[in-house]
Amino acid sequence: MPLALLALAVGAFGLGTTEFVMMGLLPDVADDLGISIPTAGHLVSAYALGVVIGAPLLAAVTARMSRRVVLIGLMGLFVAGNALSAFAPDEHWLLAARFLSGLPHGAFFGVGAVVATGMVAPERKARSVSLMFLGLTLANIAGVPVATLMGQHLGWRATFLGVSAIGLAAIASLALLIPRDHAHAPAVGLRRELVALKSLPVWLALGTTVAGFGALFAAYSYITPMLTDAAGYAGSSVTLLLALFGVGATAGNLVGGRLADHSLRGTLFGGLTALVVVLALFPVLMSTQWSAAVAVVLLGTAAFVTGSPLQLMVMEKASAAPSLASSANQAAFNLANAGGAWIGGLALAAGLGATSPALTGAALAVLGLGVAAVAAVVDRRRVAVPAGRERVVATHLPEHAEAVRY
Repeated sequence: MPLALLALAVGAFGLGTTEFVMMGLLPDVADDLGISIPTAGHLVSAYALGVVIGAPLLAAVTARMSRRVVLIGLMGLFVAGNALSAFAPDEHWLLAARFLSGLPHGAFFGVGAVVATGMVAPERKARSVSLMFLGLTLANIAGVPVATLMGQHLGWRATFLGVSAIGLAAIASLALLIPRDHAHAPAVGLRRELVALKSLPVWLALGTTVAGFGALFAAYSYITPMLTDAAGYAGSSVTLLLALFGVGATAGNLVGGRLADHSLRGTLFGGLTALVVVLALFPVLMSTQWSAAVAVVLLGTAAFVTGSPLQLMVMEKASAAPSLASSANQAAFNLANAGGAWIGGLALAAGLGATSPALTGAALAVLGLGVAAVAAVVDRRRVAVPAGRERVVATHLPEHAEAVRY
């Protein structure tokens, strides 16, 4: 695998740290700003909404630019957003800064996935994407726990300054390691890229991402109160448990990338099914501390098995617009982040219990399986009747014969 994938992984590490660290800092931010935990959960949604809006917008605006330059510029915007988060005076300014921090996220992963797959053989595409995503999952092992610990001891503002430093390191790595000859975008017009996104299989793949990862975030957004209120862990233990989630996510990401190079759809169905089972068992697993720790690992593993397959599937379904489609999938991923956090918060605010967000997540994972099944049926029908090869039948009109396509 090319060394340039390391630069993409460094950027992904910074993005993953700032995205997921807010879950561990929710109580600290809520106490400091004088707001409730469900209200502080809106900071998770603000970042995700920034991704949803920024991913397709920035990918479209930069479609004809050098992908190397685009990646460096996106990380510069990321650094600025996190620095502003560190100095936000109140909840509203922090919401705005989190939104700004999220704008480059999806476009970075989207353009990065195109660069990564363009540097490897076709049979290694899923693995190249998984290696870029490795930075995202390693963020949950090292970045998020360390940043959470920093926030608990030095204040949550120090966390975002630290994340800004990671962004600067990513900019240096991208400038040094991304080869110029692999980073130029083809001369494809914006209209052609937008037309490529009209395909039904593309939207079904995006829908699977929204439902499947919405299931993850419905539970993970509130993993801290689940571990402390249901499983009985002390707040100081949450840092280690978040690292366990990262271990599971890293394992699932690497296994999913390898399996997807052999069976893309089979890996996707297997991961979603495992996610349904894990989330449905959360109320039982959270009843003791040892089983709660196992649940955290299994949640990360099951969820991230599907990451590379979904990313590659969207890119293949929109082959004429890989950067825009890949970025759109990241928008879908973070729409899942926002929607999952919101739905899980509704269950928690309704007084349904500390583990109720996990059960809402299980329902979303079932929905994701349903969308994936519909996508499989649509693909089979398209293979059976390829586009442009419709059957032609002549009507039996004696004087005005005409061809009818169906």
